[in-house]
Amino acid sequence: MKLSRILSNQDGTSRKSANALIAAGRVTVNDLPCRGAAQEVDRFSSVAVDGEVIQAADTPCYLMLHKPAGYLSATVDSVHPTVLDLISPDLHRDLHIAGRLDRSSTGLLILTNDGQWSRQLTEPRIKIPKVYRVTTADPISEETAERFAEGLWFEYEQLRTSPAQLEQLGEREARVTIYEGRYHQIKRMFHRVGNRVTALHRERMGELKLQGDLKPGTYRPLTAQEIDSVRQA
Repeated sequence: MKLSRILSNQDGTSRKSANALIAAGRVTVNDLPCRGAAQEVDRFSSVAVDGEVIQAADTPCYLMLHKPAGYLSATVDSVHPTVLDLISPDLHRDLHIAGRLDRSSTGLLILTNDGQWSRQLTEPRIKIPKVYRVTTADPISEETAERFAEGLWFEYEQLRTSPAQLEQLGEREARVTIYEGRYHQIKRMFHRVGNRVTALHRERMGELKLQGDLKPGTYRPLTAQEIDSVRQA
């Protein structure tokens, strides 16, 4: 939201008066004077006029969860347990999931209250790589890697997937890297080549890697370096 709008939302403050306060240097953002009425200010910034806080800064939250099977990538459900049930209740406020996994899938899941940051992580046009370990019902054919690299047509979305990489690890096991993360994308890709995914485990999203010491069902805050890696993508 623009700084001038935040001020004008205050009782009795017109847009003209807000602009005058800003121009006079009486407004600070995160304790620094700001003279730009059009400056974008998010909910994680504090705003004050003459030292009086009119918007307190929310605390951003960025969590990495090792999702176990059986949990929905949702914040609430009346039937199944959700991944939020694994997170301490004092952290629940405004959390959402950045890149869902279906109930049977496991691995890296990111939860945050920063919508702008999470969009950078999941936006298909930014093409942050998402890496999965995949087990299939049938042997993986030799042409699967080539088909994935060419991209596959998804009729429902009327689009062709971006080129994906497949590294074969065994007869029925592979590591697959995609750059979009569309609805059930990997399962649908294998279905298109006549195979079926029986297990799906996400290992990495960009520079965010699931480490072996993070056990299923546990989580940790992201480091400053991990958070910045998404902003810089």
